[in-house]
Amino acid sequence: MDQSLILNNVAKHISLTASEKEYFSSLLEFKKIKAKQFLLRSGEICKHSSFVTVGCLRAFTVDKNGVEHILSFAPQEWWVGDMYSLLSQKPGNLNVEAMTDTEVIMLSKTDQEKLYEKVPKFERFFRIIIEKSLVAYQQRLIDNLSLTAQERYLKFCTTYPAIINTIPQKQVAAYIGVTPEFLSKLKAKYLKEH
Repeated sequence: MDQSLILNNVAKHISLTASEKEYFSSLLEFKKIKAKQFLLRSGEICKHSSFVTVGCLRAFTVDKNGVEHILSFAPQEWWVGDMYSLLSQKPGNLNVEAMTDTEVIMLSKTDQEKLYEKVPKFERFFRIIIEKSLVAYQQRLIDNLSLTAQERYLKFCTTYPAIINTIPQKQVAAYIGVTPEFLSKLKAKYLKEH
Protein backbone atom coordinates (compact mmCIF):
# COMPACT_ATOMS: atom_id res chain seq x y z
CA MET A 1 0.00 0.00 0.00
CA ASP A 2 1.13 3.52 -0.75
CA GLN A 3 2.59 5.24 2.31
CA SER A 4 3.16 8.64 0.69
CA LEU A 5 0.08 10.24 2.33
CA ILE A 6 1.16 9.37 5.87
CA LEU A 7 4.80 10.27 5.18
CA ASN A 8 3.69 13.65 3.79
CA ASN A 9 1.51 14.14 6.89
CA VAL A 10 4.50 13.45 9.15
CA ALA A 11 6.75 15.72 7.03
CA LYS A 12 4.46 18.69 7.78
CA HIS A 13 5.76 18.61 11.37
CA ILE A 14 9.10 16.76 11.51
CA SER A 15 11.92 15.88 9.11
CA LEU A 16 12.93 12.24 8.82
CA THR A 17 16.05 10.61 7.46
CA ALA A 18 15.66 7.76 4.98
CA SER A 19 16.38 5.18 7.70
CA GLU A 20 13.85 6.82 10.07
CA LYS A 21 11.19 6.72 7.33
CA GLU A 22 12.01 3.07 6.71
CA TYR A 23 11.74 2.21 10.42
CA PHE A 24 8.44 4.11 10.78
CA SER A 25 7.05 2.41 7.67
CA SER A 26 8.01 -1.03 9.05
CA LEU A 27 5.72 -0.45 12.06
CA LEU A 28 2.62 0.44 10.06
CA GLU A 29 -0.35 -1.88 9.51
CA PHE A 30 -2.91 -1.50 6.74
CA LYS A 31 -6.62 -2.20 7.02
CA LYS A 32 -9.59 -1.98 4.67
CA ILE A 33 -12.99 -1.33 6.21
CA LYS A 34 -16.22 -1.66 4.29
CA ALA A 35 -18.92 0.98 4.64
CA LYS A 36 -20.86 0.59 7.90
CA GLN A 37 -18.16 -1.65 9.43
CA PHE A 38 -16.51 -0.62 12.68
CA LEU A 39 -12.85 0.14 13.23
CA LEU A 40 -13.57 0.43 16.96
CA ARG A 41 -16.61 -0.14 19.18
CA SER A 42 -17.56 1.42 22.49
CA GLY A 43 -16.30 -0.80 25.33
CA GLU A 44 -13.23 -1.98 23.41
CA ILE A 45 -9.69 -0.89 24.19
CA CYS A 46 -8.23 1.31 21.45
CA LYS A 47 -4.87 -0.21 20.54
CA HIS A 48 -4.03 1.90 17.46
CA SER A 49 -3.83 5.41 16.12
CA SER A 50 -5.35 5.29 12.64
CA PHE A 51 -4.64 7.51 9.64
CA VAL A 52 -7.23 7.60 6.86
CA THR A 53 -5.85 7.16 3.33
CA VAL A 54 -9.13 6.52 1.50
CA GLY A 55 -12.73 7.12 2.54
CA CYS A 56 -14.22 8.58 5.70
CA LEU A 57 -14.86 7.44 9.27
CA ARG A 58 -17.10 8.89 11.93
CA ALA A 59 -16.48 8.82 15.69
CA PHE A 60 -19.64 8.79 17.78
CA THR A 61 -21.25 7.81 21.06
CA VAL A 62 -24.75 6.53 21.72
CA ASP A 63 -26.67 7.86 24.72
CA LYS A 64 -28.99 5.83 27.00
CA ASN A 65 -31.93 6.70 24.73
CA GLY A 66 -30.17 5.24 21.69
CA VAL A 67 -29.44 8.65 20.16
CA GLU A 68 -26.14 8.94 18.29
CA HIS A 69 -23.88 11.92 18.97
CA ILE A 70 -21.15 12.39 16.37
CA LEU A 71 -17.97 13.87 17.82
CA SER A 72 -15.98 14.01 14.61
CA PHE A 73 -15.49 12.78 11.09
CA ALA A 74 -12.15 11.55 9.76
CA PRO A 75 -11.85 12.03 6.00
CA GLN A 76 -8.70 11.35 4.01
CA GLU A 77 -5.49 12.49 5.73
CA TRP A 78 -7.06 12.74 9.21
CA TRP A 79 -6.03 10.77 12.29
CA VAL A 80 -8.70 9.02 14.38
CA GLY A 81 -8.96 6.94 17.54
CA ASP A 82 -10.38 6.96 21.04
CA MET A 83 -7.73 9.11 22.71
CA TYR A 84 -8.90 8.34 26.25
CA SER A 85 -8.80 4.59 25.62
CA LEU A 86 -5.54 4.69 23.65
CA LEU A 87 -3.69 6.61 26.36
CA SER A 88 -5.22 4.84 29.38
CA GLN A 89 -5.55 1.39 27.75
CA LYS A 90 -9.01 1.14 29.36
CA PRO A 91 -12.27 0.43 27.50
CA GLY A 92 -13.36 3.47 25.56
CA ASN A 93 -16.65 5.21 24.84
CA LEU A 94 -16.28 5.88 21.13
CA ASN A 95 -17.53 3.96 18.15
CA VAL A 96 -15.52 4.53 14.98
CA GLU A 97 -17.42 3.45 11.88
CA ALA A 98 -16.65 3.63 8.16
CA MET A 99 -19.09 5.86 6.30
CA THR A 100 -17.75 4.66 2.95
CA ASP A 101 -15.32 1.92 1.97
CA THR A 102 -12.26 3.14 3.82
CA GLU A 103 -8.57 2.32 4.08
CA VAL A 104 -6.47 3.21 7.10
CA ILE A 105 -2.86 2.96 8.13
CA MET A 106 -2.57 1.98 11.77
CA LEU A 107 0.20 2.37 14.32
CA SER A 108 -0.19 0.33 17.49
CA LYS A 109 0.34 1.91 20.90
CA THR A 110 3.17 -0.59 21.53
CA ASP A 111 4.92 0.32 18.28
CA GLN A 112 4.34 4.02 18.93
CA GLU A 113 6.27 3.64 22.21
CA LYS A 114 9.10 1.84 20.33
CA LEU A 115 9.07 4.66 17.79
CA TYR A 116 9.47 7.27 20.56
CA GLU A 117 12.55 5.43 21.85
CA LYS A 118 14.21 4.88 18.49
CA VAL A 119 13.14 8.16 16.80
CA PRO A 120 12.43 10.67 19.61
CA LYS A 121 11.25 13.38 17.20
CA PHE A 122 8.03 11.35 16.80
CA GLU A 123 7.11 12.44 20.32
CA ARG A 124 7.01 15.97 18.92
CA PHE A 125 4.90 14.84 15.95
CA PHE A 126 2.28 13.09 18.08
CA ARG A 127 2.29 15.93 20.63
CA ILE A 128 1.37 18.31 17.80
CA ILE A 129 -1.38 15.95 16.55
CA ILE A 130 -2.79 15.56 20.08
CA GLU A 131 -2.63 19.32 20.74
CA LYS A 132 -4.52 20.03 17.51
CA SER A 133 -7.09 17.42 18.45
CA LEU A 134 -7.52 18.90 21.93
CA VAL A 135 -7.98 22.40 20.50
CA ALA A 136 -10.52 21.11 17.95
CA TYR A 137 -12.56 19.29 20.62
CA GLN A 138 -12.48 22.30 22.93
CA GLN A 139 -13.61 24.60 20.13
CA ARG A 140 -16.34 22.13 19.16
CA LEU A 141 -17.63 22.13 22.75
CA ILE A 142 -17.61 25.94 22.87
CA ASP A 143 -19.36 26.09 19.49
CA ASN A 144 -22.07 23.66 20.65
CA LEU A 145 -22.70 25.83 23.70
CA SER A 146 -22.59 29.24 22.04
CA LEU A 147 -23.38 29.06 18.31
CA THR A 148 -26.79 28.88 16.66
CA ALA A 149 -27.66 25.81 14.60
CA GLN A 150 -27.06 27.86 11.42
CA GLU A 151 -23.60 28.90 12.65
CA ARG A 152 -22.76 25.29 13.61
CA TYR A 153 -23.77 24.16 10.11
CA LEU A 154 -21.57 26.81 8.47
CA LYS A 155 -18.68 25.81 10.74
CA PHE A 156 -19.21 22.16 9.72
CA CYS A 157 -18.98 23.20 6.05
CA THR A 158 -15.70 25.00 6.76
CA THR A 159 -14.21 22.14 8.80
CA TYR A 160 -15.22 19.32 6.44
CA PRO A 161 -15.44 20.79 2.92
CA ALA A 162 -14.35 17.53 1.27
CA ILE A 163 -17.23 15.49 2.70
CA ILE A 164 -20.14 17.93 2.95
CA ASN A 165 -21.79 16.55 -0.20
CA THR A 166 -20.76 12.92 0.22
CA ILE A 167 -22.18 11.93 3.62
CA PRO A 168 -25.85 11.44 4.51
CA GLN A 169 -27.59 14.57 5.76
CA LYS A 170 -28.75 12.71 8.88
CA GLN A 171 -25.06 12.37 9.82
CA VAL A 172 -24.49 16.10 9.36
CA ALA A 173 -27.60 16.76 11.46
CA ALA A 174 -26.32 14.44 14.22
CA TYR A 175 -22.98 16.25 14.19
CA ILE A 176 -24.46 19.73 14.56
CA GLY A 177 -27.13 18.58 17.00
CA VAL A 178 -30.36 19.06 15.04
CA THR A 179 -32.95 16.82 13.40
CA PRO A 180 -32.57 16.04 9.68
CA GLU A 181 -35.79 17.99 9.03
CA PHE A 182 -34.42 21.07 10.79
CA LEU A 183 -31.17 20.75 8.82
CA SER A 184 -33.18 20.77 5.57
CA LYS A 185 -34.83 24.03 6.65
CA LEU A 186 -31.44 25.51 7.60
CA LYS A 187 -29.96 24.61 4.21
CA ALA A 188 -32.98 25.97 2.31
CA LYS A 189 -32.79 29.24 4.25
CA TYR A 190 -29.02 29.48 3.64
CA LEU A 191 -29.40 28.85 -0.10
CA LYS A 192 -32.18 31.45 -0.33
CA GLU A 193 -29.96 34.06 1.35
CA HIS A 194 -26.86 33.33 -0.77
